Amino acid sequence: MKNFIYLSLFFSFLAFSSVNAQTTTASKNAPARIVGVAKDNATGEPVPYATAALYKTGTEENIAGAVADDEGKFFITGMKTGDYTLKISFLGFETKAVNVSVASPTGDVNLGEILMTDEGVALEEVTVQGQRELIEERVDRTIYKAENDKTTAGGDGTDVLRRVPMLSVDLDGNVSMRGSSNITVLIDNRPSAIAASSITDALKQIPADEIKAVEVITSPSARFDAEGTSGVINIVTKKNNLQGMSLNIRTGTGLRGSDLGLNASARKGKLGFTLGGFGRSGYNILGGFENKQVVTNPDNSTSTILQSADTERTHLFGRYNFGVDYEIDKYNFLTGAVNFGIRNSKNAQENFLTERYLEGNLVSNLLRKTNSKDNSNSMDLSLNYTRTFEKKGKEISLLTLYTRDNRESSFINSLYSDDFQTIDSRLKNDNPSKNEEYTIQLDFVEPLGKEGNSILEYGAKNILRKAVSDFTYYEAMGEDGEYVESDNPSLTNAFNYDQNVTAGYVSYTTTLFKNYTIKPGFRYEYTTINADFKTEAAADIPSYGTLVPSLNLSRKLKNGNLIKAAYNRRISRPSLRYLNPNLDVSNPTQWSQGNPTLDPEFTDNYELGYSTYFKETMLNFTGFYRNTTGSIQAVRTVQDNGVIFTTFDNIGQEKAIGGSIFTNINISSKFSLNGSIETYYSMLDNGLTDPQYAASNQGFVVSGRMFGNYTLPKDWQIQLFTFARGSRVQLQGTSGGFAAYGLGINKQFNEKRGSIGFGADNFLTKEFKMRNKIVTPTIVQNSTNVMRNMNFKINFSYRIGKLSVDQRQRRKKSVNNDDLKGGDGGDMNQGGGVGVSNNNK
Repeated sequence: MKNFIYLSLFFSFLAFSSVNAQTTTASKNAPARIVGVAKDNATGEPVPYATAALYKTGTEENIAGAVADDEGKFFITGMKTGDYTLKISFLGFETKAVNVSVASPTGDVNLGEILMTDEGVALEEVTVQGQRELIEERVDRTIYKAENDKTTAGGDGTDVLRRVPMLSVDLDGNVSMRGSSNITVLIDNRPSAIAASSITDALKQIPADEIKAVEVITSPSARFDAEGTSGVINIVTKKNNLQGMSLNIRTGTGLRGSDLGLNASARKGKLGFTLGGFGRSGYNILGGFENKQVVTNPDNSTSTILQSADTERTHLFGRYNFGVDYEIDKYNFLTGAVNFGIRNSKNAQENFLTERYLEGNLVSNLLRKTNSKDNSNSMDLSLNYTRTFEKKGKEISLLTLYTRDNRESSFINSLYSDDFQTIDSRLKNDNPSKNEEYTIQLDFVEPLGKEGNSILEYGAKNILRKAVSDFTYYEAMGEDGEYVESDNPSLTNAFNYDQNVTAGYVSYTTTLFKNYTIKPGFRYEYTTINADFKTEAAADIPSYGTLVPSLNLSRKLKNGNLIKAAYNRRISRPSLRYLNPNLDVSNPTQWSQGNPTLDPEFTDNYELGYSTYFKETMLNFTGFYRNTTGSIQAVRTVQDNGVIFTTFDNIGQEKAIGGSIFTNINISSKFSLNGSIETYYSMLDNGLTDPQYAASNQGFVVSGRMFGNYTLPKDWQIQLFTFARGSRVQLQGTSGGFAAYGLGINKQFNEKRGSIGFGADNFLTKEFKMRNKIVTPTIVQNSTNVMRNMNFKINFSYRIGKLSVDQRQRRKKSVNNDDLKGGDGGDMNQGGGVGVSNNNK
């Protein structure tokens, strides 16, 4: 089946290419072409994949377009004789407009080198007219230009990712790509301890105003770690490579949160510094839940449990960084950075009522309240060295990274007596934890051939992880009684987990027949694990090696159209969200515990995509097939006391086939729309034959989004965003769908040094309800989570200082640890746990 699908994709790719094959060699009788090369005005280097769009002079009518190749060269055909305006654009550069006259229906109009200016140069002097595109399509990725989206002002990284094609962010902030939450998230091409424990919490710590772009890489090459079933997300923050000094101040406040950020930078000659900090608080985040579960007990009797509670959440996030870079000489470059993060989160469940019925008769009626805390501090320390050569493109880099995350998680369950007025007993769980990681990586880039049109990349990497989870349960009588430590080893223990991953890779990129690009690669990773408990023998977890192949193909067509096909194999190692043996009993009817002996998952991904442009519209079509074996799935059983106990095992197989359509439409110079529709058919099976535990499920999942931007006179803008996702198929039931929307208006002033804006989220909806369902032979559970997300906010920012072009701009490199399944949600510990570093990559 796998070979058949792969061959089908490959032959579909060739068939489509042959239909659209065009010769790029102009002759005297060939149709007229506009030829040019996009280059960086500051460095003289080519600007690969720059977008060229041809307009009829004096109008917004788009006639034709093209995407530049790796050397910045582009060719435009399909126009008649006449006068035109050519606009060249690329992420990080000002849009360049060039007047072009086509006098003959044949031959070339050679524009030569078109010099593009870094957008930072013209911050004071130039006002760019027209609507700048939000989406850029490259051979191996889709780029969302977040800095052009003003609706996210005053928000955080979660607000930005909700607008990115192929991504879905639920109401809790959990991120998924094409229906899978097992993704790799990088920040500036590297991991971060700030995001190690939870991607969800990390995104809340990154201010939206500091995100320059989001890159969605659905088919990672061999140089990326083999982790991430669905692909890689790289969040690119705004970095400063300009001369001079600058200070940016931004703040915002709303009904449910406030934030304050300061960022400063200075550069003189070869030495540059950055210093910044951001704090965000959340309050008045109210909600609730209802839960009904019908359980068939071991004695075949039937229990019905009804639960309800009111919830309130508060949090405080902080992120602080200091960076330095130094150009030793023309060929040697050093960068270093220190990042600190803090997180304090409190969750309360009040009026937590549990009613238990046996064969329809009420047998118990309990009231409790639950208070949980999740506090942490983290640090990243990196030092990187890059060596370039006289030969263009040749490069050697040595990258190092140390990360640490200290965490304190706890919860207290207070049980009321029969009168529901006084506290009868309390149960407390403390779970301090520490995660450390040491990484070293050596990369080589070697251009081949006379013109360097082929590139060989190879390297090696080692990641050493150390994690400790020390968990203890205490019991106390009454409201003021002294806590007594539990002597049950399943409730009080310490878990040590050491993992070492050694990897090597090779990747080769070359151009065939001028318009074809092929990029094959292989990566081998060898993993060793040692795990033990304080009161038990060490867990026996064997070492394993993994060969991970990848293949990317692309074909450039006329007018900038692009078709691409890809295959890659991925591995998903379980994070401590699945491994941690800390028993979570915060909900008295639903207990959960990790499994330290889990094996990794393996996934084969196939993809076929096509991008096209016509007039003012860009369209992207993508189809994919994904097959996962050894999938980590939840295993639920009913205990003798009627409690549902959940753990995890490698028992599942997941298949998904689907596609997406994305479009960006410039209706006029002032009005633009973009949106997408995504759907896939999910097929899940746990492979078990025992009817007590066997489970399978399948069905469609559909989601869509729309974003509109309208530019008003005098530097005002108004923007509207909406997103909706239907129910998601799960192995044992469904996860409820949801919708969200927002409206923003923004005014820039003082030559765009400052801005002030107003935003409203979900302003017509008091609350959202998400309905989830679990069905097994012995369990039927229906739950409803309520979130009150209506929010109004005011944001303000102002920039002090002036920057000028730095002629010595260099590409910075850093470590990418793309690892671990299960770090994508904030519920990793559920009452105390530990999160291994790098599950955000």
